[in-house]
Amino acid sequence: MDRASNRSSTKCAGIARRPHGVFTGFDKWGKQYEPRFFVRTRGAGRIFLHVRRFPAVMRTRHERQYGCASISVVPECWGGAEESSSSMDSAPKFPFSSPLLSGRSSIMTSDNTYRKIPGVDTVIKEPRVAELAAKWGTALVTFAVRREIAEVRRKLRGGKAQAASMEEIVKGVEIRVRSLAEPSLRQVINATGVVLHTNLGRAPLGETVGQSLFDIIVGYTNLEFDLSTGRRGHRISHIRDLLRYLTGAEDAVVVNNNAAGIILTLNTLAADREVIVSRGELIEIGGAFRIPEIMAAGGARMVEVGTTNRTRVTDYEKAITDHTALLFKAHQSNYTITGFTEEASVRELAQLARAHGIPFVYDLGSGLLRKPEGLPLGSEPDVRGALADGADLVMFSCDKLLGGPQAGIVAGNADLVNRLAQAPLMRALRVGKLTFAALSAACRNYLTDGALVEGNPTFRMLRQRPEKLKGRARDLMDALRRRGIEAEIVESGARCGGGTLPNLTIPSYGVSPIAAATTIKEREAYAEMIHKKLLRCDPPVLAVLREGRLVIDVFTLSASDTEYVAEAVAGCRKESC
Repeated sequence: MDRASNRSSTKCAGIARRPHGVFTGFDKWGKQYEPRFFVRTRGAGRIFLHVRRFPAVMRTRHERQYGCASISVVPECWGGAEESSSSMDSAPKFPFSSPLLSGRSSIMTSDNTYRKIPGVDTVIKEPRVAELAAKWGTALVTFAVRREIAEVRRKLRGGKAQAASMEEIVKGVEIRVRSLAEPSLRQVINATGVVLHTNLGRAPLGETVGQSLFDIIVGYTNLEFDLSTGRRGHRISHIRDLLRYLTGAEDAVVVNNNAAGIILTLNTLAADREVIVSRGELIEIGGAFRIPEIMAAGGARMVEVGTTNRTRVTDYEKAITDHTALLFKAHQSNYTITGFTEEASVRELAQLARAHGIPFVYDLGSGLLRKPEGLPLGSEPDVRGALADGADLVMFSCDKLLGGPQAGIVAGNADLVNRLAQAPLMRALRVGKLTFAALSAACRNYLTDGALVEGNPTFRMLRQRPEKLKGRARDLMDALRRRGIEAEIVESGARCGGGTLPNLTIPSYGVSPIAAATTIKEREAYAEMIHKKLLRCDPPVLAVLREGRLVIDVFTLSASDTEYVAEAVAGCRKESC
């Protein structure tokens, strides 16, 4: 057959018979496309070619649906219908070579495998799926069924799995429906000993803050309404004076996190201008948050000074030019540099900035408003002290040591803060009524020393004494033994976490269930099994796998968690028996 030419590029390419009987395609320019490989023979000499990655012009509906194209070929030079598939080894060579022509191996999943996947209607008629449809509606369940079938097809195309059974598909549909219809954000029992666990939402808010949120959640609020004048108000007014009192700042704005505060500041005060920062403070925190990238996102040109371990105030001074917009300092909140080191202090940089008439901005990060007595906070800087030392703006997180919800605060000079508040970017970064309500309640804990420690779960945990922790560990061990589980108390070390206080390790205790195992491998398998099963409890319990053992650190557990955790471990162990 002669070539088919001048075909539209939006349709499948023309099909032509080559001298040996192999069908190939031609695009509209006459360029020939050849199959990549054979798969196997089927029937009397009939070859099924499964070709991957056709150019777009060759793609058929079959390939778009299944990821491959099937072409039926009857070679002219072979026998006829009497030619058996066993003659593959002696088959004549085609104009292209293929190591699979011998028929001894196969690559693609055959069409029959895809045909075994049940259709949407078939799955929906399954009794368990029908029950889900009766409870949650046909539309939702149909959506889940289609997603599950699509996932099965995807795995088959990638060669990652065999055809799924109906039981497996139904289980997958049940999981998908639950994930859609039921809340996935759940309470978790923290048994890791990490107080500000980033993956668990960082600072727990506590009952005081939680109670203050209820009325705000269920009804209307005066978020931007001034009840004294009957006119439109400003949302920052609900917390502005409180922040002024607690930090000593002239004014403040609240954004959705500390990174937003940095970007807002750079974009408003230093767009297309230079910002000077020490090389020892080009920090990275979780989620690949890096100061250089944030500088670029804010539109500023970063100027690095000093070295990784030593940066003096004179290094900043030498770098100041007419294009300098800010001096920038970042607190090393999640790491320390020790040894032969030196850094410019907040007071020194504030004086230098004032002498040259440029603002000095301090990214404090960890968000310690002030230091309560009796807590192991060491030399951690606080917001009030940084502003007192002369920083023009201080920005910090609210869900770390402050003990509030996810938010960021930029506090300091009133003129600079007003520029931030009026910036177009501010509207995209502002927070809503729930954040303001939770943040206000968390900040009110700072009004008295007693409320600060008792109302802030983070500070309450950090001040725990070792003897109290050991007693709680003993209670948990006894609770496990009452349920027939042998356990022992192990020494542990709690951490603050959340990118704060990197050098702080607080003595703590944990409880480790003892496995009835004779080898290290069996003991590790037992620990991993209990660890995974605890995550399926309601609420889940997150413990720690340490040196092949499961450790339940009591530092982040409350006294009321003891019985529940013991019951959860017992239930997990019973399931495995």
